[in-house]
Amino acid sequence: MVENFLQYLQSEKRYSKHTITAYGEDLKQFFIFIKLTFDDLSIDQIVHQHVRSWLVELVNNKLEAKSINRKISSLKSFYKYLLAQNLVEKNPLQKIISPKNAKRLPMFVDEKSMNHLLDDVQFTNNFSGLRDKLTLEMLYNCGLRRSELINLEIKNVNLNRLQIKVLGKGNKERIVPLNPKLKEMMEQYYSERNKIDLALAHDYFLVMDNGKKMYDKFVYNLVKKYLNLVTTIEKKSPHILRHSFATLLSNEGADLNAIKELLGHASLASTQVYTHNTIEKLKKTFQQTHPRA
Repeated sequence: MVENFLQYLQSEKRYSKHTITAYGEDLKQFFIFIKLTFDDLSIDQIVHQHVRSWLVELVNNKLEAKSINRKISSLKSFYKYLLAQNLVEKNPLQKIISPKNAKRLPMFVDEKSMNHLLDDVQFTNNFSGLRDKLTLEMLYNCGLRRSELINLEIKNVNLNRLQIKVLGKGNKERIVPLNPKLKEMMEQYYSERNKIDLALAHDYFLVMDNGKKMYDKFVYNLVKKYLNLVTTIEKKSPHILRHSFATLLSNEGADLNAIKELLGHASLASTQVYTHNTIEKLKKTFQQTHPRA
């Protein structure tokens, strides 16, 4: 039945090979546990108590909630398939409540380090250096996602109004303001950009040395190269600069709804994670300054 289910995911649901492999491994682990613990129950004998026993085993093995939830999702999909095929009469997952994922605080580069990078580090005095610095500035000053930066078109850059139109997740557009200093840098870059062959990427604002459109790995390596100069945080991706942008705004007292709009978040819940750093900063200030702390 498991093999038929995996075949169904491939042919009917069009799941990726990676996802199908993960589902198969999750189900394999579950049924090995059932066999070893409950003397090889048949598929229609399994009830929610058996599933809960497996989940307890996973928790005892220090598995993270995110991984446990993925295994529950695999099992739910499997039993949904079995019910649709009339292979079982009841779904033992109905009474199973998924554990809450632990909130992971976003990593960020502190303001001092970013200022050092953008104000003190020497970039090469050519198109590449200008483009590299502008890429970092736009990720940090505008809070853009990597894909939003790569796909930013010239027609959506309005330097007279000090704004850019960004196409975010779900093709949702938003307006992001620019500061005068960033405008000046963008004008300088655009002037240099027009001097190279842009036959393959004439619509896009930021391009590589050969005029082609930038791609994910190119931007990732660019950001990592420069962040290595100023920070020792483990992760050095373009998204870290987005987190740094949001954290800076939050620490400076920006309205949470305004941060949400600037980031293009669908809900305020996604933005609220940045308030943690503000609260920690307040706690530290209180402990250092209040006589009764």
